[in-house]
Amino acid sequence: MRKIRVLIVEDSLLFRELLVKSLNADPGIEVVATARDPFEARDAIIEYKPDVMTLDVELPRMGGIEFLQKLMPQYPLPVVVISSLSEKVFDAMNAGAVDFVAKPANATREQLQAFMKNELAVKIKVASIAKVGSWKKPIVQATGEHLLGERKDLIVAIGASTGGTEAIFNVIKEFDYDIPGVVVVQHMPPKFTAMYADRLNEKCRVQVKEAKNGDLVLPGQVLVAPGGDAHMRVVKKDGGYQVVIKQGEKVNGHCPSVDVLFDSVAAAAGKKAVGIILTGMGGDGAKGLKAMRDAGARTIGQDESTCIVYGMPKVAYDIEAVEFQEKLPDIAKRTYKVLGKM
Repeated sequence: MRKIRVLIVEDSLLFRELLVKSLNADPGIEVVATARDPFEARDAIIEYKPDVMTLDVELPRMGGIEFLQKLMPQYPLPVVVISSLSEKVFDAMNAGAVDFVAKPANATREQLQAFMKNELAVKIKVASIAKVGSWKKPIVQATGEHLLGERKDLIVAIGASTGGTEAIFNVIKEFDYDIPGVVVVQHMPPKFTAMYADRLNEKCRVQVKEAKNGDLVLPGQVLVAPGGDAHMRVVKKDGGYQVVIKQGEKVNGHCPSVDVLFDSVAAAAGKKAVGIILTGMGGDGAKGLKAMRDAGARTIGQDESTCIVYGMPKVAYDIEAVEFQEKLPDIAKRTYKVLGKM
């Protein structure tokens, strides 16, 4: 089987050498080149034609974000960003990166090697099958004609993984104050979910916040499940809904899990819910979406042409969990359409 050819862009000599050693130890990966800055990286891309590039956002001579913005239109290439705790990772996602990994803070050499061998290697393998530069993001103007009213009995649940940070933004930026309460699980490391929610809150008309245990699910508000070791569920509360966040074991390899959220929405809301499954690797959320549809909810899946990784939506579609399959720019419109009939 052909190995995945990787270019490492990292200015730290020590960290660069650790990356090379750890990734080359994986039988499915071959580091074909390294670069200290974007100028060296550009030359290496032309010469070695890597399948995937890892990229530090803090680089000499040119920042990683600017490099991505200039690179992607000319050389669409799957990029995995390696970053410390910083909001810049979301700028990188917006510039075209497929995914990111959080660089462990104050880690020992052994812990760093384990991180590279496990988490980073997996992200590289997922990125190698991702689609980049395959479609243009359209500019969609809000219609201002939704007029659903503020109904607490309705709920929208969204799940995503690889490529999901931008996909979720593209959906909820079209939501207005009248959207029923929205609950979201996006596979993401701890602490990044709070920064992600704050970022969405600044850019969207609806209020977005990282969920806390006991939060009410309110119209015009989006609750993002915190990354870490807890699952987010929904329960009935005073004619509406409330989130319960509780520690638990990983489900489908993830915590929080989309399946756990969707299963709880199926039980609590039944036909008063809309479930949306977006781009992501694996099958997390598919069975939960099927449970929602079986309970009478309306369900929407992102189509293959607009997915970074057509994994989760495909599994859901294959088991008939998806009622409507839509291109990403049409998902918000479909959501309002089905809500208007509830």
